[in-house]
Amino acid sequence: MEGSFRFLKRVWNYCAKFDNRGPEMAEGLAKTTRFEIHSVLKQANYDLAKHQFNTVASAAMKILNALERFAGGRNKVTQEGLSILLRLLSPITPHICHQLWLDLGFGEDVMKEPWPEPDPAALEQDEIEYVVQIGGKTRGSLRAPKSAGQPALEGLVRASELVQKYATGKPIRRIIVVPGKLINVVV
Repeated sequence: MEGSFRFLKRVWNYCAKFDNRGPEMAEGLAKTTRFEIHSVLKQANYDLAKHQFNTVASAAMKILNALERFAGGRNKVTQEGLSILLRLLSPITPHICHQLWLDLGFGEDVMKEPWPEPDPAALEQDEIEYVVQIGGKTRGSLRAPKSAGQPALEGLVRASELVQKYATGKPIRRIIVVPGKLINVVV
């Protein structure tokens, strides 16, 4: 009960401080925040279909954490995220969500609003995080553009500090790339 109360108090306090007239969020941060919110929403919708309600409450907490990370101004992304959060919480806490929905000027009744669906455009990423293995052991990760091909990835790997640190002067015999997932450096 105490944990639920603390979380709902955080939601209430965040909404009380919400002001969408603040400065715009940096484009990179906005894209990252929007990706995080919509990926959590996608998982929450999946969990709801499986009747796993405790993970839906966890998803609401993750969305609030993503919104709270941006302490500067508020913009379209935080407004969208807050709208999603309140609609996600509305079946669990209808009275609080209804009041916050009205106070924030989102509409008349949160329960009459359509259920939030993840935006496929928000789930698109420009970069992919590859797991890097050197000598068969996982040593870290490397971010690369989504459009990078095998030669570009090999160049990034050869130039990375990670490979130079763990290869320790041994020549790189081969670089194996599993697209979108893994780069294995054979020394």
